[in-house]
Amino acid sequence: MSQTRPLDVITIGRASVDLYGAQIGGRLEDMGSFQKYIGGSPTNMAAGTARLGLKSALITRVGDEHMGRFIREELAREGVDVRGVRTDPERLTALVLLGIRDDKQFPLIFYRENCADMALCEDDIDESFIAEARSVVATGTHLSNTKTEAAVLKALTLARKHGLQTALDIDYRPNLWGLSGHGDGENRFIESAGVTAKLQSTLHLFDLIVGTEEEFHIAGGSTDTIAALRAVRAVSGATLVCKRGPMGAVAFTGAIPDSLDHGETGPGFPIEVFNVLGAGDGFMSGLIKGWLDGEPWPTALKYANACGAFAVSRHGCTPAYPSWEELQFFLQRGVVEKALRKDAALEQVHWATNRHGDHSTMRVFAFDHRMQLEQMEGATPSRIGAFKQLCLQAALQVAGGKPGYGILCDSRLGRDALFQAAGTGLWIGRPVEWPGSRPLTLEPEIGPDFGGLSEWPLEQVVKVLCFYHPDDDAATKAQQEDTVLRLFHACRRNRLEMLLEIIPSKVAPVTDTTSAEVIQRLYDLGIYPDWWKLEPFATDAAWENACAAITANDPHVRGVVVLGLDASEKDLSASLALAAKHPLVKGFAIGRTIFADAARAWLKGQMTDAEAVTLMSDRYARLAALWDSKCAEWAREGASQ
Repeated sequence: MSQTRPLDVITIGRASVDLYGAQIGGRLEDMGSFQKYIGGSPTNMAAGTARLGLKSALITRVGDEHMGRFIREELAREGVDVRGVRTDPERLTALVLLGIRDDKQFPLIFYRENCADMALCEDDIDESFIAEARSVVATGTHLSNTKTEAAVLKALTLARKHGLQTALDIDYRPNLWGLSGHGDGENRFIESAGVTAKLQSTLHLFDLIVGTEEEFHIAGGSTDTIAALRAVRAVSGATLVCKRGPMGAVAFTGAIPDSLDHGETGPGFPIEVFNVLGAGDGFMSGLIKGWLDGEPWPTALKYANACGAFAVSRHGCTPAYPSWEELQFFLQRGVVEKALRKDAALEQVHWATNRHGDHSTMRVFAFDHRMQLEQMEGATPSRIGAFKQLCLQAALQVAGGKPGYGILCDSRLGRDALFQAAGTGLWIGRPVEWPGSRPLTLEPEIGPDFGGLSEWPLEQVVKVLCFYHPDDDAATKAQQEDTVLRLFHACRRNRLEMLLEIIPSKVAPVTDTTSAEVIQRLYDLGIYPDWWKLEPFATDAAWENACAAITANDPHVRGVVVLGLDASEKDLSASLALAAKHPLVKGFAIGRTIFADAARAWLKGQMTDAEAVTLMSDRYARLAALWDSKCAEWAREGASQ
C-alpha cells in the first residue's frame, strides 16, 4: 500500500462534548462546575493520533449549534481533517456528563437521544475521501443502529476496495446498545446474544480488533476470555489485542494459546490510576501509531500502554493524550512520579507541545495601556473605552482575516473592545498588572487568590508586566517573584497561556546580560511563560544572551515579542531589524508608536473616528510590513550562507 496517501487514518463514529466534573471525590450530583472537552471514542482517537504525528480525519455528524462548532473547531486546532464531519441541521450534538468519584467509580450520563452522530448514513461516506487514507478505524457503538451500521459497513467495504487497513475498537457500552438505562453509563458489560451476533457478523472485515477482556467476552459470546478470543478467531484473521488493565495488553496474530500470558506484550508503566475514562482511546491512539508505522507489536503495545498511562493519570480524555515529543520524553526518562499529572517536568512538556495555533509570526497592536491614556487631555473611562474600540477596528482592518496579527487589550477600560475581539481570529493578550506597580500588584478583578482568571475565555493570553532587576532588594524581589509564580500556576490551572513582560532598564542600569539573568532566575523558580515580551535591545549580544537563556530552559517556548517603549518608527526600524535576526523572536507588541498621536487628537475632539482609525491602521500596517521585510532579509541572508 502506498505510504504517500494524504491521510494516515480515518476514524468513524461517535462525536460528543464531554462535560467533566471539576471536583474530584464526590458524587456527580454534587459537582459544582465542569470542564468542556471533545469526546466520543472515534473523536478522541482522531485527536490522539494527530498529537502523535499521524494525519488523521474523522467521519461523524455534529449539530448546527455551538457544541457542534466547538467539536469542529477543536478538532481543527488539534490538526484533524474535518472534511468528513457533517453538520446535521435537525439534531443536537451529543453530550456526556462525567465525574471522578474515586479510583474505581466514574459516573457518566450519555445525552444521546436522537443525537447528530447517530444520524450518520451511507450518503455521508465519500469514496474519494476514504481512498485518501491508509486505514479506517471503526468503533462498536455505530454497529448498534441500522442506519449507522450501514455507513460503517460502506466505509469498510470501500476501505477493502482501495487497499486500506481496517481496525475495530469494540468499545462496548451496554446502555448505548439499549441494554440498560440512562443512569447505567458506567456499566461496561451485560451479556447479549444479539450484540454478539451483530459484532460477529462484521469481524471478518478487520485487520486489527482491540478490546478489554469484557469486550472480547461480548464479541466472542463467552465470559471465558480464552474461549471468547477463540470464537473471534474463528470468524476473523485479524490481529487481536486484548487490554488487561494494569497488566498491560497482549497481541495475538495467530492461533489463540491456552494462556493470555503467551501472546506478544509490551512494557507496562507503574502509575497511579486517577481516571480510567478515555484510557482506552488513548491506548488505541498509541497502538494505531505503532501499527501504521510498521513497528513490531511489542513496540506498538509500548506506545499504547504509555498513552493509556497518560490518560488514567489526568483529567479528561483528549486533553490527557500525549504529543509525540512528550511520548518520547516519557519513554526515554521513565516514571519519576507515579501520579503523572504531578510530574512537573512531564507536565511542562505536555502543556508546551499540545498548545493550539500557529503563532510563528506575531504582529501585535498593543493598546492595553491604561495609565498613559488616563493622563491625556479629555480622557474619561468611557472615552478611553470608545477609543479602544477604534484601535480594534484598526487592528482588524490591517489583519484582514489573515493569520499572524493580534492585540493587547485590557478589560477595565477596554472591556467592549475585548468582547468584540472574541472569535475574530486575532491573537488576544489581556493584562493583569496594575499599571506602573512596583512591587508588582494585580488589577482588582483578578482577586487575591487569582480566582478572577476562571472567568476568562480560553483564547485569551494572560499578560503581566514586571519591573524586575537582578539588583532589586531582597524584599522587593521576593514579593514580585511570589506574585509571578502564583500567577503562573493560576494560568495553568485555568488552561490559559501566559505572556511575561520584563523591563529591567526602567529600574536600574542594564548590561548585555541583565535580561538573561532575570529570565534564568524566573525559570529557576519554576515559571515557564508561553511567551516573553522583551524590550528592544541595543546589541546583538543582549539578544543572543536572552534567547540562549530561554531556549536552554524551555525548547518548546512559543517565542518572544518585542515591545516598543513609545519609540519613533525610525528608531523601531533599527530595533526590529536587530531582533528579527533571532528566530526565537516572533514579532512585536507595540502600542504608543501606533496610537499615541491619534489618541491625543481624538480625546480632545480634534480628530474624527474615521481619521483616527486611518492614522492607526497606516502606522500598524507599516510596522507589520517592516517586520516582515526584516525577517525576509535575514532569511535570504541565511539561505545564501
